[in-house]
Amino acid sequence: MASRVDPELLDEAVTLARRAGELTLQHFRSADLRVTEKGDGTPVTVADRDAERLIRRDLAGRHPGDGVVGEEEDEKPSTSGRRWIIDPLDGTKAFIRGVPLYANLLAVEDEEGIAVGVINLPALGETVYAGRGLGCFNNGIPVSVSRRTALEGSYLSTSGLDDWDEATLRRVNRSGLHLRTWGDGYGYALVATGRIEAMVDPVAALHDLAPMPVILAEAEGRFTDWSGRCTPASGTGLATNGALHDRLLELLGGPQ
Repeated sequence: MASRVDPELLDEAVTLARRAGELTLQHFRSADLRVTEKGDGTPVTVADRDAERLIRRDLAGRHPGDGVVGEEEDEKPSTSGRRWIIDPLDGTKAFIRGVPLYANLLAVEDEEGIAVGVINLPALGETVYAGRGLGCFNNGIPVSVSRRTALEGSYLSTSGLDDWDEATLRRVNRSGLHLRTWGDGYGYALVATGRIEAMVDPVAALHDLAPMPVILAEAEGRFTDWSGRCTPASGTGLATNGALHDRLLELLGGPQ
């Protein structure tokens, strides 16, 4: 059985994610926000870069032996057996359009897997977070997933439709599910708090998904990739209330 994480580590991660969120809010809906493109064609702003630097500076002082992997800077190897995984601004496309559904994502990984996960939604004033063995919370209030067992009428969200193949999208549309695009980290927060039943990403990076295994597990839900493995590192993600998980894996095409 996996060990219970230190509550102080969870508190530290939540505080750090919220500090990063406060920094991004200084640039949110700013008239002079400058957007540039990274090498892969995705947008990036000063808010993305400054938020990651803030987190890295804090970790360098508090936990100099911990590894750090983030979206915007090179990985720092771990000498402690623990690493922090950062997405300083998840949902940059929403952020630059003034849509308040972006998030600051932070996870802590140890020898037993993802131990701490935080989805901070600064423009909404919500923080959904969990520590292994500690439960899942939204602004200090315990939360859990929806109890719906019927696929028809349940809500499934996704970050966008560009990466969906037509056959999979057709199966979802014919299943009776309500498909929405309340995406990125916000969609996973909705599942963990019971507001929707499932969130799916056909393409996603480690930093996009790292907090989700522990958050969904502690909310009594389930997170896997599209092949059914509980990993945030394979490039796909599915979060559900647990009751619908196997049926959704089948609907999405089963093992990839």
